[in-house]
Amino acid sequence: MKPSPRLLALSAALLLAAILLGALPLLGLALPAWSHGLWWGALLAVGALALLDALWLRRLPSPQLERQLPGHLALDRGSEVLLRIAPGAQPPRWLEVFDHVPAELEFHDLPQRVALAAGQGVELRYRIRPRVRGDSLFTRCEIGLPSRLGLWQARRHLELPGRSRIYPDFARLHGARLMAVDSWLGRIGIRQQPRRGSGQEFHQLREFRSGDSLRQIDWKATARKHQPIAREYQDERDQQIIFLLDSSRRMRSQDSDLSHFDHALNACLLLAHVALRQGDAVGLLSFAGETPRYLPPAKGQQQLNALLNTVYDLQPGQLPGDYQSAASELLARQPRRALVVLLSNLRDEDDQQLPAAAARIAQRHRLLIASLREEVLDRQRQQPVQSYADALNYCGTVDYAGARGALHERLAAQGLPVLDVRPGELGPELVSRYLQWKAAGTF
Repeated sequence: MKPSPRLLALSAALLLAAILLGALPLLGLALPAWSHGLWWGALLAVGALALLDALWLRRLPSPQLERQLPGHLALDRGSEVLLRIAPGAQPPRWLEVFDHVPAELEFHDLPQRVALAAGQGVELRYRIRPRVRGDSLFTRCEIGLPSRLGLWQARRHLELPGRSRIYPDFARLHGARLMAVDSWLGRIGIRQQPRRGSGQEFHQLREFRSGDSLRQIDWKATARKHQPIAREYQDERDQQIIFLLDSSRRMRSQDSDLSHFDHALNACLLLAHVALRQGDAVGLLSFAGETPRYLPPAKGQQQLNALLNTVYDLQPGQLPGDYQSAASELLARQPRRALVVLLSNLRDEDDQQLPAAAARIAQRHRLLIASLREEVLDRQRQQPVQSYADALNYCGTVDYAGARGALHERLAAQGLPVLDVRPGELGPELVSRYLQWKAAGTF
């Protein structure tokens, strides 16, 4: 509880009056006897009123507040929070509200002051914008209450727990909004249509047509129908994709607003969306993080929600990447052949263990290695060299890029495809390679 500006003004007025009462006799001016009594009476009256007002404010019950918080938030996308104040019989004239917003959220329009009337509730809104994925926990809300006479103000903290999940905002990829993702995929040629022909999965029986091969004839059906009946096949659609996601400290690299890890997550979600539309199963295994995650492959659009719930709070840790351990865990969990997409930020020091680990995976699965390239490498090599320091930076960059390229060439010599892409281009590159291999039936 603290004094209000009104009480401070009254106190200042009494103090000024006391100074005048003491200074006038020194100036030879006589004051009536009752003036001192009047001053003391005013002081006692103000003190009594302030005391009664403070006691009333202390006994005043706190208003009831309710927070309406979105259960799911998208990273770096603005949302609205509603605070509802329940009606009261004798509410204060006004109320100042400040919600204690978690540190990972930016907020606007706080604090707010609202007028209250007896028997009427009030609603107020403010804006938030998440900056970090994961769980966002609200704990309490702070309110400011005035006393009945306006001589005091009280600050109270109301326990108001709330929780919201902050998900990756993969809908912003390539400027497409969530409701337009399917349309965007359609514009680049992605269709959920089985390709009929000489695939490996049986589709239906039909009449024999010109151009069909004799091996397509179903002789039992032909005998029953007394006419040539052919088997029609389509490309096998019951395929599986496993994202092997590096969660080590190297994925904390950041060239823009998003880290390499967030770019990798967005790319996983985009490719998962496309693959699920094509009828394939999608799963994920993270490694080298503080909390490794595993999601077994499954089909259906509900798997995208399961994938979001698995990775929304996943963050890169402080451990180095251990590709051998990741390969062992993957082979133990995934006996069936699948397309394994390894997402990492390859460095020259990975030459010691990555080729051997990748070879182990490639013996059973189709492996695609996606290596995120720091954009600063491209910028540094394009900068003009005008000083000795510039020359050192340029030579260091070229040497680092050369060692990294040598690792990629060694992997390619083993027959392991490597995508060396900048973070913002990862999603389209993965989708393009997946569709090429899907059409060719190479995994």
